[in-house]
Amino acid sequence: MPPDTFSTLLLAAVALTVLVKLALMLRQIRHVQSRREAVPGPFAEAISLDAHRKAADYTAARMRLGMIDTVVGALFVLALTLGGGLQGLYRALTAMFDAGGLTHGVALLASIGVMGWLIDFPLALYRTFVIEKRFGFNRMTPALYVADLAREALLATLIGLPVLAAVLWLMSAMGERWWLWVWLFWLGFNLLALFIWPTFIAPLFNKFTPLADEALKARVENLLTRCGFRSRGLFVMDGSRRSAHGNAYFTGFGAAKRIVFFDTLLDKLKPEEVEAVLAHELGHFHHRHIWKRLAAIAAMSLGLLWLLGWLMAQPWFFAGLGVVDMTMGGTAVALALFALVLPFFSFPVAPLMSHWSRVHEFQADAYAARQTRAEDLAEALVKLYRDNASTLTPDPLFSRFFDSHPPAALRVARLRASS
Repeated sequence: MPPDTFSTLLLAAVALTVLVKLALMLRQIRHVQSRREAVPGPFAEAISLDAHRKAADYTAARMRLGMIDTVVGALFVLALTLGGGLQGLYRALTAMFDAGGLTHGVALLASIGVMGWLIDFPLALYRTFVIEKRFGFNRMTPALYVADLAREALLATLIGLPVLAAVLWLMSAMGERWWLWVWLFWLGFNLLALFIWPTFIAPLFNKFTPLADEALKARVENLLTRCGFRSRGLFVMDGSRRSAHGNAYFTGFGAAKRIVFFDTLLDKLKPEEVEAVLAHELGHFHHRHIWKRLAAIAAMSLGLLWLLGWLMAQPWFFAGLGVVDMTMGGTAVALALFALVLPFFSFPVAPLMSHWSRVHEFQADAYAARQTRAEDLAEALVKLYRDNASTLTPDPLFSRFFDSHPPAALRVARLRASS
């Protein structure tokens, strides 16, 4: 393929992705705002007009910031590729490291990561301290925000850099089938992360205490017994330190599984509603959704790594993405280019993944309705939609593309029809 042709393909992919995203976000804003003054009938008794308006305005504010983020991210990628930024960064780093060596490659990839973080930082600050604060969700202090950043930087240094070094070494040392070795290493690392995250990583950011409410604990343990689920414990996380949003989740793997409730969730829901929310999460476990997603990700990762292995042997891949100095062709450069442009070429897959996720959510809801009262889960969802300012009236097309969960009205209607 001629390099100019591949450059044109990249421009087309970037333009199409950005335009579709912007158009869908505009549709979402207009659709939600046009329904701002009327609470949908099924929710009229539980959600006030003021809460409905807040959700509409919150959604619109997040979409507008998302539009800026989309454009800035695309410009960053174009600057590094067709703009020659990656080539210039490579040459600049040769003044400190041996060109093409392992340390040089790690420095190149880490520098791109830092640059991306610096570009996103103003938007992240605005999201946390303007949008989230305006709508009453942010409880993060500047001191806690800085402390979180320091911890994230330390983890990236202690874990991220050695992982990058291992990947680059495997790419250089394992011959033509390096992609298989990298894939096996990546799978092993992710499984290890599932084990160590609950015990060693998550406690660096939040405090986890055993569930103290004995009545709720007994109710939850009875549900776990009925569902045949074993865990290492029930914990409450101090989510209220950072946000007013509520949630619950499973974490860990195998014997290290644990159930975590946000303290904000327990403050908002009745015990039977907490049980119903947990039953929904157990539905994912019952249907093996986590394993299915891991299998899908593993298969896609293997295919993508094989594709990268093939692209590394194509001169047009480098030249078409702005690396005209062919002496720079190498593992780190190829990996950087591939990671930068992949989101734009894979964007058409996003609606399929969103649809698959929504199917899983319906299955988990149905399982919860069999284990607990469907109405309890419906009422819990209504409260969570209200308290998290989630829109009840998303644009259908936007939802099909991006939403991992079904629209509130459809989800609640199905639950109430089954009760």
